[in-house]
Amino acid sequence: MAITAGGNLNSVLAPQKVTLSSNYLDLAATANEGWAQQYVPDLMEKEAEVFGPRTISGFLSQVGAEEAMTADQVVWSEQGRLHLSYKGTMDVDGGVTGGNGGKFTCTTDIDGNAITTTHGVRVNDTVILASNNKVIKALVTEVDGAAIEVEPYDAADCTGLSETASATTLLVYGSEFAKGTNYNSAAAAATDQRGANEPTFKSFSNKPIIIKDYYEVSGSDASRIGWVEVAAEDGQSGYLWYLKAEADTRARFTDYLEMACIEGIKGSGSNDADAFLGSDGDAIGTEGLFAAIEDRGNLSSGITGVNAATDLAEFDAILAEFDKQGAIEENMLFLNRATSLAIDDMLASMNSYGAGGTSYGVFDNDEDMALNLGFSGFRRGSYDFYKSDFRYLNDQATRGGINATAGSAAIRGVIVPAGTSTVYDQQLGRNLKRPFLHVRYRASQTDDRRMKTWVTGSVGAATSALDAMQLHMLSERCLVVQGANNFMLLN
Repeated sequence: MAITAGGNLNSVLAPQKVTLSSNYLDLAATANEGWAQQYVPDLMEKEAEVFGPRTISGFLSQVGAEEAMTADQVVWSEQGRLHLSYKGTMDVDGGVTGGNGGKFTCTTDIDGNAITTTHGVRVNDTVILASNNKVIKALVTEVDGAAIEVEPYDAADCTGLSETASATTLLVYGSEFAKGTNYNSAAAAATDQRGANEPTFKSFSNKPIIIKDYYEVSGSDASRIGWVEVAAEDGQSGYLWYLKAEADTRARFTDYLEMACIEGIKGSGSNDADAFLGSDGDAIGTEGLFAAIEDRGNLSSGITGVNAATDLAEFDAILAEFDKQGAIEENMLFLNRATSLAIDDMLASMNSYGAGGTSYGVFDNDEDMALNLGFSGFRRGSYDFYKSDFRYLNDQATRGGINATAGSAAIRGVIVPAGTSTVYDQQLGRNLKRPFLHVRYRASQTDDRRMKTWVTGSVGAATSALDAMQLHMLSERCLVVQGANNFMLLN
């Protein structure tokens, strides 16, 4: 009986101990590759981590917190400013009802919000008016809607102030009354005398979105053994087979939970995306970190890295803007690589030895010590800044790739205040202290939707006739950005 080997069979015995391609298993599709070569290759079964830690999650866990909610939206209110200050138009020599001191007409508050008659200026208030390099202190004698008549203390009228629209700023700094008078003076009774000022606040809301993903493997593939030694992003290591793909899907979904809270944007309520999701007039989407700062926070295009002097001047402009807001002392800088290095260069240029060469360590001046050309934090004025790289803005597969083609719309970093803010919670009915950033997720005694996972299919514990295993993941969440006026987005 003769046995004839197939033409593609390469496991043919050799009569002597010689290295031949015919007595090695060829696992490659092409000849002379893989194991069908003269020398046995060294099989490396451990998966190479060529991209390092691939996940970008962790930013919100550093600067925020998570909290459950049971409603379709979260509503919170924030304090308004304490002092009364407005911008408006000035008539330097015409009063409300014939006076000649000057008439100030409110147009916006100090933050640029439109004002009609809802200002807090009252008769007998003492005010400061400033514009056109001139400051005048005056007494309010009449109020009629948005029009306010002022009589300077040391002049007949307000000559010198600008009459350009919305160019003058008014600040209430006190009041003055005559002896034996009530709040309602004779001059005020005929016009628009105002009562007690009520504190103002701003109310904001956000809605959670449902985020889903799933992984599927057929029953046939699940019965194969294909072991690979891996190190997962969650810190676990060991041998996995088909569940390696499941681990990647789970890690990617975990990133989506954070990316959606960073990049989310609200829909208009009337476009095709709203119709696709069946919103019935309710806007889809959720307000993420970047959108909240663009809407209610501060934007900066400084710290360009052109030269250190320009960078420092631009940074001082950021501090001046923070002075106008909450003036929170400690702040975190989350930056992309280019901006982080630009700040390092800016700080290094402050060293007197920077122009002539690199100086040794400032503590022991040891020339053998490892030179550190980076800075983890600095103090400027009354502010402390702690600098950290933001992997999400550097990774080519995430915002790093978008920034490479976004031009002037690229996001180079974000400045986040440290600490907590005091806000009034509409659901609980009381003031609470929370981090400026925190995630709200839907949860109740029946269903916790912070991060749900469940398995369906016929593999393992069968739940359906599907010849596959499906691993489902779901979350319903949104980000609450409180005090966005204290944040800065670096474009």
